[in-house]
Amino acid sequence: MVRDKVTVSTQTLQWKCLESRADNKRLHYGRFILSPLMKGQADTIGIAMRRALLGEIEGTCITRAKSEKIPHEYSTIVGIQESVHEILMNLKEIVLRSNLYGTRDASICVKGPGYVTAQDIILPPSVEIIDKTQHIANLTEPINLCIGLQIERNRGYHIKTPNNFQDGSYPIDAVFMPVRNANYSIHSYVNGNEKQEILFLEIWTNGSLTPKEALYEASRNLIDLFIPFLHPEQENLNLENNQHKVTLPPFFTFHDSKLSKNKKDIKALMEYIFIDQLELPPRTYNCLKRSNIHTLWDLLNKSEKDLMKIEHFCIEDLKHILDVFEKILDTLEIENA
Repeated sequence: MVRDKVTVSTQTLQWKCLESRADNKRLHYGRFILSPLMKGQADTIGIAMRRALLGEIEGTCITRAKSEKIPHEYSTIVGIQESVHEILMNLKEIVLRSNLYGTRDASICVKGPGYVTAQDIILPPSVEIIDKTQHIANLTEPINLCIGLQIERNRGYHIKTPNNFQDGSYPIDAVFMPVRNANYSIHSYVNGNEKQEILFLEIWTNGSLTPKEALYEASRNLIDLFIPFLHPEQENLNLENNQHKVTLPPFFTFHDSKLSKNKKDIKALMEYIFIDQLELPPRTYNCLKRSNIHTLWDLLNKSEKDLMKIEHFCIEDLKHILDVFEKILDTLEIENA
């Protein structure tokens, strides 16, 4: 195994994958170590990593099913062995992998008799099914089963609420948690006159990502959370009613911009500049993508309040975005001089 190193104080920390296996398509296991750590550090890292693995990593789920022929969730349909509720529970069990942001539509359209499985789902290009054998329904008669699906990428556990039910559309409890379980243990030993520790970390995933990928993503998320503390304190940060308020520079709206006379040309340009092309931190990029902000023009049409309402978006993200806009507008100003 290849070891990755990072120097902390006078020690060189090394992590290594001791074991990696796929028990089946929907259960992967990985075991890792990190050493040498000073006394107490293993517990600090283990607690943080376990919480990040279980709560901070995003997953993809089917969150809604729709069919105009279904009167209510607990009804039965002639020619289908399962009840509507059982079909919804089977859809909940389907494991997906994706890099999508926001919601996407999928569908099932099958004619019986026969078994309906996950492989019968028509997916958008950015989504794949981990286990295509997952059972959905058994059609016992020559009937058509057509269901519209909504797919979403998010984190945590979202429970359906009664007010989310619409005519022929039913929400599904979504478990956006690709890590099924995470444990850590600590081995202490004496090195000379110093007591040191080894951290053992075990990760189980649902197959939508490997344990090593989960380890990488959890680590990045933790680093992103602490980055603001590495920068100078924001003197213009005011807290009022638990909301952040900052004063944006005039260029954030075109009517105040020095380039407002070229608004039409700039709009045409910014509609073709995607945020993927910008050097944004991963967390800032992910926040924007989840809110369906794909181009600079999409971003420019969001107000300060709109951006601060985005989940996990913070002042530091806004600062990165403003820096990008300053560079772009400075370039455009030079070109239009």
